[in-house]
Amino acid sequence: MLDINDLRVEKGGNPDKVRESQKKRGASVELVDEILALDAEWIKARFDADEKNKEINALNKQIQPLMKAKNKEAAAPLLAQKTTLETEKKTLDNKAIELDSQRTKKLMLLGNYVHESVPVSLSEDDNVTMKVWYPQGRDEASERAKKEKLIKADGRGVPGLSSHHEIMQRIEGSDMERGTKIAGHRGYFLMGAGVELNLALVQYGLDFLAKRDYTKLWTPFFMKKEMMSKTAQLEEYDEALYKIVQKEIAPGEQEPEDNTMYMIATSEQPISAFHSGECFFEPEKELPKRYAGQSTCFRKEAGSAGRDNWGIFRVHQFEKVEQFCITTPEKSWEEHELMLKNAEEFYQSLKIPYRVVAIVSGALNNAAAKKYDLEAWFPFQTEYKELVSCSNCLDYQSRRLDIRIGGKKTNEQLKKYVHCLNCTLVATERAMCCVLENYQTEDGVIVPEVLRPYMGGKEFIPFVKDLPPASTKKEGKK
Repeated sequence: MLDINDLRVEKGGNPDKVRESQKKRGASVELVDEILALDAEWIKARFDADEKNKEINALNKQIQPLMKAKNKEAAAPLLAQKTTLETEKKTLDNKAIELDSQRTKKLMLLGNYVHESVPVSLSEDDNVTMKVWYPQGRDEASERAKKEKLIKADGRGVPGLSSHHEIMQRIEGSDMERGTKIAGHRGYFLMGAGVELNLALVQYGLDFLAKRDYTKLWTPFFMKKEMMSKTAQLEEYDEALYKIVQKEIAPGEQEPEDNTMYMIATSEQPISAFHSGECFFEPEKELPKRYAGQSTCFRKEAGSAGRDNWGIFRVHQFEKVEQFCITTPEKSWEEHELMLKNAEEFYQSLKIPYRVVAIVSGALNNAAAKKYDLEAWFPFQTEYKELVSCSNCLDYQSRRLDIRIGGKKTNEQLKKYVHCLNCTLVATERAMCCVLENYQTEDGVIVPEVLRPYMGGKEFIPFVKDLPPASTKKEGKK
């Protein structure tokens, strides 16, 4: 979240800058004024409480000698006055606590500062393509021409050009029907070659980052409510996160700390809290921290029907290798570009065509100051689909998690916090869909060269089933 001092003019803040950022996001500008009004009330309540405390201290100075002299009769009216003042102070203290809570909740609804390089628009149609990459011998025009030539009016896949979910069925890499029976909507089992490809992408991804000085982390799969609320805006994400409540709490009963747990939607969440409450006193030696986070991820993934719901592309449970970096404020934009470069080199090593897109201001989540997406090419659908999201969150997460740099100097209005950045390397089920479409042949699937050492040297996965009955529709679109 932002610092309240960012809104206080007398502390060097600039509320107009926050209003402008909110406007770029298409978010509430009025929220800034609501926070300032609560802040003014809080300041007054604290001032009044402090004044009451001064009065109490002054009375104590009068009461002490009287009590020492055992002159209770003279002390009695002063003691009564002190009791009244203490009651009034407690009321003001409670009011200040409540106002602070309300102010914090509203502060958490403010988005991060939108970086000046972000395209300003409320429509994702205005996302800006920064780069397009194809391996030698391939290009988008040829790919589109191939589909137009091979795919007939019914939109069905043909040998050599089918959708990933049809290919998965032909290699017996998953079982959606039994998965749905056991786990419900979008449940699935990976089988055989599907398991091998999934594990290969995980292991290759972790090794890929380790060679770039990342520390491998296998994270917890669930978090305490208190910690999740510091790294994710629960009002924003509650509908997307799976929640575990161990027991119902009766009215008036205090909830135990670990009663409500949240399943993680990405390893970014537990890794962002990894250093919570810590301080880097020698940032030039200790930073950056680069983590390669591996986890299973859990998301409710409510979405519309269409091609993105075919197969295992959009599911409730999946594996992901995530880049998470902690830097000094001076180095975070350099790190942001480096993390994107890592993701690009990963997909180049897989020889997967892609484009890099700068996301418009209106599509940024609250934490991100700037975000790139890497969208990979799916030949059957002749569409680019997001495989990577790369965000610089500045000190938005670290402030709430209290991850600091050094101590606050006497001439500084604000504490100094680290900057946190996250970038997908590979969400393996989704990436597997892309690999299947790009490496299909009429007889099976070629294993990408970089994955072969992780699959016992296997170079080819043959089809073991015929092309399934019509399972794609021409109009089936995202």
